Amino acid sequence: MNIVKSLTGTTLLSGVIFLTACTTFASPAANSNAVKQTATNTVEFQQIRNATIKLDYDGTTFLVDPMLAPKNAYPGFEGTVNSNIRYPMVDLPMPVAEVLKADAIILTHLHADHWDDAARNLVPRDMPIFTQDEADAAIVRKDGFTNVRALTDQGVVFKGVIIHKTIGQHGTDEMYKVPELAQSLGKTMGLVFQKPNYKTVYVAGDTIWDKEVEEALTRYKPDVVILNTGYAKLTTFVNDSIIMGKDDVYRAYKFSPNAQIVNVHMDTVNHATLTRAELRRFIEEKHLDKQRALVPNDGEYYKF
Repeated sequence: MNIVKSLTGTTLLSGVIFLTACTTFASPAANSNAVKQTATNTVEFQQIRNATIKLDYDGTTFLVDPMLAPKNAYPGFEGTVNSNIRYPMVDLPMPVAEVLKADAIILTHLHADHWDDAARNLVPRDMPIFTQDEADAAIVRKDGFTNVRALTDQGVVFKGVIIHKTIGQHGTDEMYKVPELAQSLGKTMGLVFQKPNYKTVYVAGDTIWDKEVEEALTRYKPDVVILNTGYAKLTTFVNDSIIMGKDDVYRAYKFSPNAQIVNVHMDTVNHATLTRAELRRFIEEKHLDKQRALVPNDGEYYKF
């Protein structure tokens, strides 16, 4: 089982699209609780595909975890279920040039379904990019990117928006006891976005539900919670998942009763076993408010 190679990715696509971006880095002037207040302005969200999303705060647009290859570009992930299925299973809902209209990119981690070979070739080399730590930043810089910075849990300010790093766990404790799996699953982060007079958004990233997720929900009290809920599975731990699933949607809905729960990372990669259709049926069966438990289609916009 060569999950390390599979998750890293090897296929290269040619071509470069050049965009301009202006970078503003600073340290947060206030702590997270001081920023939290009644929101009077709108945060815009767009589901692109899989875990690739956009968030817009007053014209500042963040592109999270870009996977930009066309349909069927890559073989399925080795060591995962349904590895005979190529991914992405669907095309992007818009041209790549539209996806890349952003002020900064954030990479929660460097697995190939979050930062693929196509993105590494198509993203402008001077685009501001944030990573989870200096190790990931060094890897991104080796590909020629010149404006890369690691996030911290204390937060970094970009054009007036505070971005906090939170901790994720990309699989169960039992998975991480297997050295090869621990290496391939690696570290990952979540994100909290804050700006005065805007709603707080928590992007959990590739993680299972654990105490770190609960701590982030308790600490930041987000108005919007974005979960990766495709319930992706390995062949060696078929009863568990390396990311969240429908039961975690229910947990988040109950744990944060004032938040809207947006669910992504479905219907795109071979090992994601929960579909949007199944999750929507679950939401109906549990009688969850469909204005709070959201399942966007690719390309769909929400305003919060």
